[in-house]
Parts: sequence; C-alpha cells; structure tokens
Amino acid sequence: MAEQTPKPKRKRRKRKKNLYFTKVHEEAIIEYAKTDSIERRSELYIDLIQPAFNEMVDKIVYTYKFTSLPNIDYLKDDCKVWLTMILDKYDPDKGYKAFSYFSVVTKNWFIQKVKKTKLHRQREVAYDEVFKTEESQAVAQHEYEATREEMEFWQSFFAEIDTWDKDLLKENEQKVLKAVKILFESSDDIEIFNKKAIYLYLRELTGLNTKQVVNNLNKLREKYRIFKKKWHAGKI
Repeated sequence: MAEQTPKPKRKRRKRKKNLYFTKVHEEAIIEYAKTDSIERRSELYIDLIQPAFNEMVDKIVYTYKFTSLPNIDYLKDDCKVWLTMILDKYDPDKGYKAFSYFSVVTKNWFIQKVKKTKLHRQREVAYDEVFKTEESQAVAQHEYEATREEMEFWQSFFAEIDTWDKDLLKENEQKVLKAVKILFESSDDIEIFNKKAIYLYLRELTGLNTKQVVNNLNKLREKYRIFKKKWHAGKI
C-alpha cells in the first residue's frame, strides 16, 4: 500500500502589526492630555497624533465599509476634528490603551452617522409618501367633484329634454328625441361602443334611415349646445 503524502500544513496568516499607532503615539496622547502648554500640544499633535489619527480613521472607514456614506471625505475630516476635541478626555488610568479607546470612539462616531443617514432617508421617503398621498387625495377629490358636477349636468340636461317635448317639433324630430331619451334611460343596459353604434340604435328605435336620423339629431344637438353654454355660464 502506497504511503500517503502528508498534506502541507497551512501557514497561518500573520496578523499585521499596528505600525501607525505604537507606544510612542500612546505616550504622545498621554502627554498631550496632561500638559497645559499650547506649544507642546501643537508639536505632539502635528508630529505624532494627527498622522496616527489620519491612518486610524481611514482604516476604520475601509474595514467597516463606511465608505458608502455620503460625503465620506468630509465626514472623515469631521471625525478627526472630534477626536482632537476629546483628546484631553483620555484617561490612561482606566486601563485601556489609547489606540483601543480612540478606535472605539471613531467606530461609534461613524455608526451614529450611518443611523442618522438612514433616518434621514426614511424621513425623505416618508415625506415623499405623505406628499404623494396628499396629491392622490387631491386627485381623488378633484375626480369626485368632477364626477358630481357631471352627474348634476346630466340630471339638469335630462330635465331640459323633457321640456323639448312641449316645443313644436316635427314628427321625425320627436321620434329621434324619444329614441335619445330611451338610450339615456337605458345606458346601463345598452352597450354603445362608438358613434356608429349610436346611429344604429337610433335607426332601429325610430324606423328612420341613417340620413334622417343624422339630420334630426343635428337639430337636437343645437339645442344641446345652447343648454351646455348656459350651464357653464351659470345661467341654469
């Protein structure tokens, strides 16, 4: 039996050392927090602390994928300003390293920005939906008013048609008028697809030919136009 070749051991990836935030930087932050000298603070910040903060912020943004935040470059600058403002609040006596402390502060700072951005977007969506709803309500209200006005118009027109019977209409005009009234009254039961279908129904109801129907219908249309003009003018 052939001997099995032992599998090569997988080499563990060496954890990269934190080369940008070393003991020197830790000591610089401690000294910065304790000294009252503006000149010394400025020297420590420019030479040691600022470069370490720049690297730390960039790495945290990349590692935790905060790069998707809008205006991330401005946010990084704001975060660095915030870190500078709380530098003197670091207390080494509490038992944690400056790197750990400011890393957590930085991460939490960006997490809060993510939450605010998410909330802002939700509000935008909510406002948008509100305006859409109000717009829809306005459209619905307009449609309701238009429908109501249309119903009132036709009710008045049907009442107007009844008065036409009292006019001295010719026989064929009376036949067409009567047929039109039947069509209106039976509109829910009769399927009328187009103008040709209307003429067909009127011809069947009146016993007149198409030309006779059209001629007499035109006379009634003139009465309708007069009524419509008075209606829109508020005279009816």
